[in-house]
Amino acid sequence: MSYNDTIATIGVGLILLAYFFNIFSIIKKEGSLYFLMNILGAGLAGYASYLIDFIPFVILETTWVIVSVVGLIKSVKKPQHD
Repeated sequence: MSYNDTIATIGVGLILLAYFFNIFSIIKKEGSLYFLMNILGAGLAGYASYLIDFIPFVILETTWVIVSVVGLIKSVKKPQHD
């Protein structure tokens, strides 16, 4: 497996794992861990896409990172009611 493939696989794996954990209520979709997994995963997938010069996925993953960062900021600022 090439360097690009390894980076992309880790990134996509993190995104899918976050989704899986969310669907099965292992982590909250509003939780910091969910957003951090998406940020890191999309960042790695975007970087791998950049390395192979596949701009559509660079744009997609950059957008995913931005949306996840905004979600993380909102979740951190949100008052916790337990």
